[in-house]
Amino acid sequence: MNSVRKHAIWAFAITLLLVAALFVGSIVKTNAYNNAVHTESLSGEEAFSQDSTRAESLSLSVTQRSSTWTKVFDFDGEGLTEHNYEAHTYDFAFANNTNDEVSEFSFRLNFNSGAFLSSAWNGALEIHQMKDGSEVVETIPDLRDYNSSDYNLKFFTVDGETLVTMEPGDYLVYYPSDSPNALEVPIKANEGTVPGFIIYVPIGESIDDSTIDIEYKLHRQLKSETLFKVSLGGMAIWLIALLMFAVTAAQIKKYNVRHERDNIIISESIETFTGFIDAKDSYTNGHSKRVATYTRLIAEKLGYEGEALERIYYVALLHDCGKIGVPDSILRKPGKLTEEEFEVIKSHTVRGGEILSSFKSLENAGEGALYHHERYDGRGYPEGKAGEDIPMIARMICVADSFDAMNTNRVYRDRLSKEHIIEEFEKNKGRQFDPKIADIMLRLIKDGSLPTD
Repeated sequence: MNSVRKHAIWAFAITLLLVAALFVGSIVKTNAYNNAVHTESLSGEEAFSQDSTRAESLSLSVTQRSSTWTKVFDFDGEGLTEHNYEAHTYDFAFANNTNDEVSEFSFRLNFNSGAFLSSAWNGALEIHQMKDGSEVVETIPDLRDYNSSDYNLKFFTVDGETLVTMEPGDYLVYYPSDSPNALEVPIKANEGTVPGFIIYVPIGESIDDSTIDIEYKLHRQLKSETLFKVSLGGMAIWLIALLMFAVTAAQIKKYNVRHERDNIIISESIETFTGFIDAKDSYTNGHSKRVATYTRLIAEKLGYEGEALERIYYVALLHDCGKIGVPDSILRKPGKLTEEEFEVIKSHTVRGGEILSSFKSLENAGEGALYHHERYDGRGYPEGKAGEDIPMIARMICVADSFDAMNTNRVYRDRLSKEHIIEEFEKNKGRQFDPKIADIMLRLIKDGSLPTD
């Protein structure tokens, strides 16, 4: 039972470590997913096409509103009166096609033809211009509040409106606003946001040849990670199994306590009963308990363990219970028994088998009492069984009983010497005794496991 409990504890410990590893793995995987930077590059045809069916995690579709107006851009002050530029309003519709949030994003609009920025809403613009042979970079928090004197950028003013000049090769980077009024980020799952620009281009032209580079991160809740769900399921199963194990262990412990108490009662009852038997003859006092002890030692060497050993001990303890019906005058007779008296003595085996036949709680309780005087060569009593036909428990008791008889003082002789006992077992292997069991007894005697002096 202790071995089973130990293995169960190891199993629970290893399983808990596996569940913990899954949990840590889910955290690592989720963090890696959330920190990954995703990029997407779109040509003008892809971005400005109304038939775009792109299915990226974060998709973009640029549309131009139908309403427009024109103005005169007189760059050299020539007094032009004919309108030569028109304003286009562009909506950059971003759609989050995932089940996670888009935690942050930005996009770069690369101008392949000249244009002028008039307005942009919500987000900040990082403007990159080539000016006097070098790149100028300025960040404008809100283009609607643009003041040309605050920035080192090329600009053009028309009708009191200041426009940022974007020449071929220039570009802007748009950073969405997270303010409560705009709240362009984060983009919730399956939702979108629409930044926009007003851009002036020559009449009849557009910015459809521009390219767009998108950069974004996705944010997944830990509870949405499959590995995390697996670890939670594993932990739930582990806890249920632990609870069941604890309940079962408590029940087993309760059973073992009751079982141990019952064993003590049974043992005390049997020992008390066998004490009555042994007390009939002062020369054999303690004989039953010694035989039971020796039998258990033999059984251990044969590989028996646990409850099987307990049963063997109790059966051996009761092997002489039939002597309760043998008169004391015969048991204690100092001289040689008559043939009739010997028959009475022999009858104790049958009496013992009958007495123990109703002892149902001790399996095969009567076998030891009934057959412990059978001989391996078939010349024993009461039935003349031989070899393997004799129950194993009876063959073990036969060897243990004979050893105790030779190793104790009897009314008719003194105890035998160690050498004499060894000689008797060697001589009677295969005759009176099972050879295998006799060899075990010889080893126990020779290595000092049994008292012989």
